[in-house]
Amino acid sequence: MFTGTKDTVTPDAWFTVDEDSGRLSEVGSGEFNGQADRTVDLQGQYVMPGLVDAHTHMMMNALTNKLYYLTETEVTLQALENLRSALKAGVTYVRDCGAAFNVDIKLNKYRKEHPFVGPEILPSGRPMSMTGGHGDFTEGEHGETTWGYLVDSPEEMRHAVRLAFKEGAKNIKVMSTGGIMSATDQVDDTELSLEELQMAVKEAHSKHMTVAAHAEGARGIHNAIVAGVDSVEHGCYLRPEDVDLMKEKGTFLTPTLIAGYTIPKFGQGKLPQYMLDKAEAFLDDFFENVGRALQANVKLAFGTDSGTPFNEFKDAPMELSLMVKAGASNYQALRAAGMGSAELLRVDKDYGSLEAGKFADFLVLKDNPLADVSAVEQADKVVYQHGQQKF
Repeated sequence: MFTGTKDTVTPDAWFTVDEDSGRLSEVGSGEFNGQADRTVDLQGQYVMPGLVDAHTHMMMNALTNKLYYLTETEVTLQALENLRSALKAGVTYVRDCGAAFNVDIKLNKYRKEHPFVGPEILPSGRPMSMTGGHGDFTEGEHGETTWGYLVDSPEEMRHAVRLAFKEGAKNIKVMSTGGIMSATDQVDDTELSLEELQMAVKEAHSKHMTVAAHAEGARGIHNAIVAGVDSVEHGCYLRPEDVDLMKEKGTFLTPTLIAGYTIPKFGQGKLPQYMLDKAEAFLDDFFENVGRALQANVKLAFGTDSGTPFNEFKDAPMELSLMVKAGASNYQALRAAGMGSAELLRVDKDYGSLEAGKFADFLVLKDNPLADVSAVEQADKVVYQHGQQKF
């Protein structure tokens, strides 16, 4: 068993689960001398914690890549399909980083009365974007709304964060730079101002919410760190001096390497040229800059940006291999996908590792993930959530 807390596997491991709470009650190795109502012998396979994906977009279809004039009905149906796919892939907890119509908030709110198959959700609702920025997508059958809250001053940011809080968001997503998927900007455009970002952090932190910054360009990354966000998402043009600043301030990096990898690999002739041009221009720098942060031991979370072009929820475990390609050790990547993300999301008392008292969210694999993280990509892996086998 790989518990998620140390760079080793425990041989001949056993653990007990309280079926009423879905939590681990005991963890040990060697001969089990206790009592259990039912015993499952995994016959020498490997057990590891479920993946905690800190950056997803459950509303998006990774194959059609439709971004505009989406309706609440279609994004809700897409979200349910994506969440099921995520759990089957081994993702047992997700943070959504921007959903039109607050669909992530609504699904999280209603799932007790209307259960569905999928990971636990930490919702962000609609993201914060400047007018014309990365987040200003027209939505609704008749174009009656936008994907994000459009904010163009600190006071508008304050109001939008309070609206998100009222709706039930647990995280605030801010668009501090341009992005690949928006036609109106470049990835290195600085969008939300430092003052707007500072207001988002001030308001969110006063209400026990975290702040995640979409940040690809160097200046926008710097502004986000200075403003005090909890995590830099993507970090494509992260500069060495800002790596040092992240370490100083304890800022997490969520690289989402797979999101940059899939667009040029699978998008030729299928995506708008502006997306391909942007992705191809920064991909090598992206891996190099993330690698530098990995070597510096910046706090690391695991995120996939699942839902973006050709980045399907079923492929989430591939991010682990890409993190290793960028320079992470197997343990560093696996820890990011467990305790790292759980600490960022502030759910590490319940998730992220296989320890007594935590939820029994775990994967059963044929091969050792600490020896090769691609073992987690096993298509027919067994997935348990809260002690119940789901797949």
